[in-house]
Amino acid sequence: MALPLLASLGWDAGLDLTWASRDRVGHRPARITRVDRSGYDLLTHDGPLRATASATVLAALATDSTATPCVGDWVAVRCWSDDRLTVEQVLPRRTAVVRASVAGRSQGQVLAANHDVAMVVEPLHPEPDLGRVERLLALAWQSGARPVAVLTKADLVPDAQDIAADVASGAEGVDVHAVSCRTGAGIDGLRAYVGPGQTVALLGASGAGKSSLTNCLAGVDVMATRALRGDGKGRHTTVHRELVQLPGGGIVIDTPGLRLVGLFAAADGIARVFDDLEQLVLECRFNDCRHDTEPGCAVQAAMSSGDLDPRRLDRWRKLQREMLRTELRQDARLRAAQLSRWKQLTRDRGR
Repeated sequence: MALPLLASLGWDAGLDLTWASRDRVGHRPARITRVDRSGYDLLTHDGPLRATASATVLAALATDSTATPCVGDWVAVRCWSDDRLTVEQVLPRRTAVVRASVAGRSQGQVLAANHDVAMVVEPLHPEPDLGRVERLLALAWQSGARPVAVLTKADLVPDAQDIAADVASGAEGVDVHAVSCRTGAGIDGLRAYVGPGQTVALLGASGAGKSSLTNCLAGVDVMATRALRGDGKGRHTTVHRELVQLPGGGIVIDTPGLRLVGLFAAADGIARVFDDLEQLVLECRFNDCRHDTEPGCAVQAAMSSGDLDPRRLDRWRKLQREMLRTELRQDARLRAAQLSRWKQLTRDRGR
């Protein structure tokens, strides 16, 4: 089943088994390269295709926002007698970047799927936002892929490696790279993550340099870029998620700048980012310690000794509160949905 083009897109033996275990008569596998309001751009062993959502997919979206086909998804496509193509099913995802949907709703939005590495891209100029890096790393860890931090615009600061070391000190288990797309410094160190059939998803704010990074990895300009603003900040360029094949066989999923990075069901990801704090919490004398004035608080002791930055504790607390609010909204939505189904069932029985 693993035809050459599919293998270059990341199709493997596991997907072979998944495909063989289902009735696929009249269907073909494809990977989504771009999504817009009218449908999906796909790559198959026959080349690029264009498809729309089937009734089955639309029905799934009515109850689960994360069922939306997204860039990086492997899907089953059906070709109809009138040459229409429809996406009939999203194959099980190995990994997925899921953030909380906008407007504070208790639902998730899938940004990218089936990636092997999640690169958190943050500019060195102006000064990196450590809170944003931590938040994106939590998103990356939660996705199930390998997180990597990439600090761009290294040519604009004199102490790029020192800043990278500071970021690395709060990102245990994460490789941190300082790079410059203008000079090429550090780019070779990223190529190991984008081997044949490997997929890298880029996550970062507007102007972080994701599109420039994609172009550097590709060796040619495949994504549009814009010059820095007068204050040195990058400009928002990418407006859609897109899967880009690299000449060396790797794949990059470039995403639009994330203005809002709401975490969704990301407790494990937060725990990985703040593993030092999580370990300190276990050493507190009381299980319900609030880490303020309680006796025997290991967190307060670490701050007093200078081993823990109080600002890191504040950022951890902020993410914990956000996750609690999201869980409460989700519980309320689930209760409301259950009540609606119960009322509908009661009405149906009374007819």
